[in-house]
Amino acid sequence: MIRTGAQYRDSLRDGRRVWIDGARVADVTTHPMFRPLVDIRARIHDMQHEAAFRDVMTYADADGERNPIAVKLPTTQQDWHDKRRAVECVLDEVGGVVTRVGDETVGEMWSLYDGQDVLNEVDPRFAENIRRHVHAVIARDPFHVSANTDPKGDRSKRPQDQDPDMLLHVVRETDAGIVVRGAKYETAAAYANQAFTKPTIANWGDAELSDYAVGFICDFSSPNLKFICRTGFAGRAPADDYPLANRFDEVDALVVFDDVLIPWENVLFYRHTRAASFIRATLHRYSAFAFVLRILRSADLMIGAALLNARQTGLDKQQAVQEKLATLACYREGIHAHLTAAIALAEPSPAGLLMPNQSLLYTGRVLACSQLHHMMHLARELCGGQICITPDAATFHDPETAPWLEKYYTVNENWVAEDRRKLLAFARDLLNSDYAGHRLTFQLFAQSPPFAHLAAVWRNFDWQAPAEMARRSAGLSERVLGRGRK
Repeated sequence: MIRTGAQYRDSLRDGRRVWIDGARVADVTTHPMFRPLVDIRARIHDMQHEAAFRDVMTYADADGERNPIAVKLPTTQQDWHDKRRAVECVLDEVGGVVTRVGDETVGEMWSLYDGQDVLNEVDPRFAENIRRHVHAVIARDPFHVSANTDPKGDRSKRPQDQDPDMLLHVVRETDAGIVVRGAKYETAAAYANQAFTKPTIANWGDAELSDYAVGFICDFSSPNLKFICRTGFAGRAPADDYPLANRFDEVDALVVFDDVLIPWENVLFYRHTRAASFIRATLHRYSAFAFVLRILRSADLMIGAALLNARQTGLDKQQAVQEKLATLACYREGIHAHLTAAIALAEPSPAGLLMPNQSLLYTGRVLACSQLHHMMHLARELCGGQICITPDAATFHDPETAPWLEKYYTVNENWVAEDRRKLLAFARDLLNSDYAGHRLTFQLFAQSPPFAHLAAVWRNFDWQAPAEMARRSAGLSERVLGRGRK
């Protein structure tokens, strides 16, 4: 059943051990640094019940039960159009960009769903487990996140040659399940229900079996879990001056697994490195779509902020400014084109799902991520130096200083001081603040680093076709393609 926002909040009051700013958190639903995102995730649940959003956010299954479109197994192009529409509906409703809310992480489970033949080689129970959990996410509507990155330690050494807990691993087996120890960095873990937990790098060497090659569903109400969070941005500065940081900061946590029991029914693969290697190679074949869609929305915000800033003073009529805005538009439309084409040329997956065209999706991700910092700087140029020198809202409203700021920040009857202040505060938080810097760095963490993006392109681009074209054009014999690679 689709949950309500209240049911989601209640699910977080499970005694979980969460720390932030050096203090234990009594209730993540009311803590000022977690509450903004808890409220957004609760709003998503409630939207699914409301008449205005129900048909966009949910679908009826064969039994007439309403389920979230975000977690529906994709089998048609329309499924992908519906998923995009649902995400955009949420982002429009909340008025900003949030990434870790579930739709972009459930796709990682679909990648393992595609690998059931690999799991069957290991243990048929594991293939059954992934099928059950994929359908459980649809039926139970939990807040599902992803656990990839370990503390890692000294990466020039094998994990066995240093503190073995630097990478999550199995310490023993029991009749009830496996017991794991280690830690993972997970965005939104402190206020989520469960995570697909798996290895981040294949540094178990050439071994066929490894205690580090483990993947499972972790219930965040499990005993012996500890959530140690970075400090949040919400509440650190007034919302009038930092409207994005106070509403959309997705708090990251170091989740410590202190001998946590994972029941056998939650184990998706264990010990066999082939299964672990498969999921690392295919992890983002679905989730990259939702992730890149968020960057598209961020591009829209940058274009909007830069355009309004240019218009308020008439600079949008200058060719140099138009060229910079056009460059931002090309970036935005390039991402849009990749996402649209990835659906139009979607491919069947090994398990019978429909996955976005992999070459187009991964090259679109490279475009979106590799150019993001350039586009942010271009938007800074268009917004000008005022985003770093404008006084705060309290000064605009102080009786002694307000008249002067009203005089110097009012341009005309369309652009009065208060609207200019709000626009400049928004642009500063989008492009220049600690929060803006954090979001940019987050791109290096959320979907793996740039070298892995290019590695995905290498694995999925059709190299044989251009090689064959060049061979024919140059009049070469077919034997030159004997070492070709697709």
